[in-house]
Amino acid sequence: MNTNIQTKLAGIRRFLRYFRKAQTLYDLHSPLAYAFARDVLEDHRWYYIFSEAETLRSQWLQDNRQITVQDWGAGSSLLGGNERKIADLARTVATPPPFCRWLFQIVRFGRPSTLLELGTSLGISTLYQWAAAPGARMITLEGCPETARLAKQTLQQLHCPAELRIGTFADRLPEALAELGRLDHLYLDGDHSREGTLAYLNQCLPYTHAHTVWVIGDIHWSAEMEKAWKEIQAFPGVRMTIDLFSMGVVLFRQEILHPCHLVLAPSLWKPWRRGRWGGL
Repeated sequence: MNTNIQTKLAGIRRFLRYFRKAQTLYDLHSPLAYAFARDVLEDHRWYYIFSEAETLRSQWLQDNRQITVQDWGAGSSLLGGNERKIADLARTVATPPPFCRWLFQIVRFGRPSTLLELGTSLGISTLYQWAAAPGARMITLEGCPETARLAKQTLQQLHCPAELRIGTFADRLPEALAELGRLDHLYLDGDHSREGTLAYLNQCLPYTHAHTVWVIGDIHWSAEMEKAWKEIQAFPGVRMTIDLFSMGVVLFRQEILHPCHLVLAPSLWKPWRRGRWGGL
C-alpha cells in the first residue's frame, strides 16, 4: 500500500478513537474546563485578524516557487525531500485556519504577558497568537532559514512585532527563555518527535507558573507523539490537560485539587450531546 495512503488511514483511525472519547461543553462539571470549552471551542465570533491572516495564507497557497527546507524535527508525514513548493508548505505545514482560531481564543483565555512559539512556519499562527495579546512580548523560533524569510514577510505585512529568531530550538530556546524570564504562553509545533518534544518542555518547566498555558501541536501525529502526550500529563505541576486532537492544552492551575485529563470537541461536532435529536 502507498505510504501516503497508510499515513492518512492511520490518521483517520487516530481521529476516530479521539472522537469516540470526546466530551463537549454539555458534559463538563469542572468550572475551569467549562469556561475553557465555552471561551475557546464555543466562541464563534469573527475577529478582524482572521480575515487578514487568511488573506496572507491565500497568497502563499498560490505561490509555486520552491525553497530548500531544513527539517530539524521529525519532518513532514506528507511532504518528502528538502525541495518544497511554498504552496505545499501553506497547505500541509502551516496550522490550519480552524485551529488557528482556537489558538487565538486560547491566548485570550490565558491573557499572557509573554508568549513563546517554537515553529514559526510561514508566520500565520504567529499572527493569530499576537493579535490575541497585542500588548504582550512574543518570541517565535524557526529552524529553517528559508521558511523564516517567508515568515518575516508575513509578519511585516501586518506590522506584527513578534521577535523572529532563526536557529535550532536546541540553540535558541535557552536564550529565549532567559530573555522572557517568565513563560505565560507556549505553542510548540516545530518538532514532532517524542524525544525533542519532551526535551524542550523540560527546559520550559523552570519558567512555568500556575497560570502558564502550554499548547502542544499535533499530539496525535504519530504513535510516538501520543506516547509523549501521556508523559506530558505526568509532568510536575500539571493539573489539567485537554486533548483537542489537533493540539493538546496543558494547564498548571493549582486550584485544581485532583489532576484531570480531558478529551474535548466543539458541540457542533456532537450535536446529539445537546439533545437536538431527542438525546440519542
